[in-house]
Amino acid sequence: MPTTFEKREKEKKRLEKARAKESKTAQRKLEKANRVVDPNGEDPDIAGVIPGPQPINW
Repeated sequence: MPTTFEKREKEKKRLEKARAKESKTAQRKLEKANRVVDPNGEDPDIAGVIPGPQPINW
């Protein structure tokens, strides 16, 4: 039974999606390797935040 046009198109799309996913994964891995790490080991996103209720800035 010959493969239909739709099946070939579906397979092409599946392969394209797999390649794109692989590319994104490699890019994230590269970004993670190049990320700047604070020498104190503190996350820069939460630096200076104290647990609990925060003071009002009025």
